[in-house]
Amino acid sequence: MPPVFAPPVPFPNALPSSCEGYQLAMPNSAFAAKIVRDFVGALLRTGAHAGLADDARLCVSEVVSNVYCHTRSELVRVEVLVGREEVAVHVTNDHTGPLPEPLIRPEGEGGRGLLVVNGLAASWGSSTRKVKARRTKTVWFVLAAADDAGGRDCAAEPQILVQPEAAPQ
Repeated sequence: MPPVFAPPVPFPNALPSSCEGYQLAMPNSAFAAKIVRDFVGALLRTGAHAGLADDARLCVSEVVSNVYCHTRSELVRVEVLVGREEVAVHVTNDHTGPLPEPLIRPEGEGGRGLLVVNGLAASWGSSTRKVKARRTKTVWFVLAAADDAGGRDCAAEPQILVQPEAAPQ
């Protein structure tokens, strides 16, 4: 299935207004993935989404590792929105390079992190935004509780949303 192009959406699925938001910012270092993985795991295990903690830890670790391996961003910012039935995670960096896309040929070397995210998330995507004089790139994913996954079959074609690079303003 080819990628679907959509406008940038800071919060891809409308979470209830009663959702809780948590943020963490840290230097883009070799330790960032572990720090974020532990942060997200602790957050979800202490709330109503303990069943999503392992998938969330794996997905956020893959996305933050991509920031470290493929960008020169000084900071990694993570926002976790916890709703009643789903969890949305946004990983933002200041690198202006191309938006990530999953591998076309998964048998190649490396680059399987987004395939993992694709297999575990109810939806995911990326977007760019210009904040003041700075352009940011965000990769987000949404995990839904098992009984709220809308009958999503792991073998079914995934929904992938990728925002093309916006023209400089």
